[in-house]
Amino acid sequence: MITISLKTKPSMSHLLLKDTFDQFSFIEGEITTFNKFTIDGYLQKDFFEEKPEDSHAHWKDVREFCFQIIRGKRTPLSFKIILSLAPENFPTFLTDQNITGFRPEDIQGMYLNLSYDGLNLVCITGISMKTFTMDKSLERAWDEASQKKLLELELVV
Repeated sequence: MITISLKTKPSMSHLLLKDTFDQFSFIEGEITTFNKFTIDGYLQKDFFEEKPEDSHAHWKDVREFCFQIIRGKRTPLSFKIILSLAPENFPTFLTDQNITGFRPEDIQGMYLNLSYDGLNLVCITGISMKTFTMDKSLERAWDEASQKKLLELELVV
């Protein structure tokens, strides 16, 4: 787990206006403007005629809704948005990072916790496993890959 300070304006552009994070799962969000809006990313499968396989919405499915809440002349007082690498991308990540000690089905989530306090935007990385492990190689790889991607996008302060 690492904390990465982000440049607010370009990061908000990538988060809300571009497809940079669209393939991530949206876990939950809380946006405080004139009200506090709380959004649960868990899909209500009974709503759909054809039940989705995913447990959570993708960011692309809620991004515009979040943008509508945040947009305007005034910046939000705060927000927290939790994204996870989508489960269908776990095998590719493990292969690309040459990690052999983990199975995709043992991973609960690989998270980007984005938090804005009215002044500063930070990203806290993290992982959650379905089983206990002392092996931190996946966590280190996720931290490094996340930081590398944010640096490539020129979002890091």
